[in-house]
Amino acid sequence: MGGQERRLSDLERELTLLTRHFVASRGPRIGQSLERSAYVLLTRLESGEPLTLKELAHTFQVDVSTINRQVGAMLRGGLVERLRDPGGGAARKFRPTALGLERLEADRAISRAGTARLVRASGWEEERTQQFLDLLVQLNQGIEHLEGLTRPRERDTPQGRPAGS
Repeated sequence: MGGQERRLSDLERELTLLTRHFVASRGPRIGQSLERSAYVLLTRLESGEPLTLKELAHTFQVDVSTINRQVGAMLRGGLVERLRDPGGGAARKFRPTALGLERLEADRAISRAGTARLVRASGWEEERTQQFLDLLVQLNQGIEHLEGLTRPRERDTPQGRPAGS
């Protein structure tokens, strides 16, 4: 295996481990109320304008039927609400409800605490953590560009709240 292939193999393995560590850092879901799909969808919906099912499906690169099931469960749980398209289109758009945002923030606090625990365990100082964040943002933005996607981020949102997907 050549140098570049080796690096890509190592990167793939480390990203897999990072994902596992991150999910595990959130604990056994004690205190968390949202399913993972609801957490991800609410995170995207809070950071921008209301979106249609088709727009959400495109954003997450899944079938509309998958998003429809997920959003349907969120509607039944009172986490999102359906709106008429302000532009006059036929499709309905979705945005988080106050309950959805409240539960998202509660779960996010647990996730942030787990992230802090991982960073502390790594022994990283603030500067090193910022460097990693900057590189991770660049990687994600490059992937989004490749896939023809855009995702609002904290610096893009007027509230200055963390945004993502």
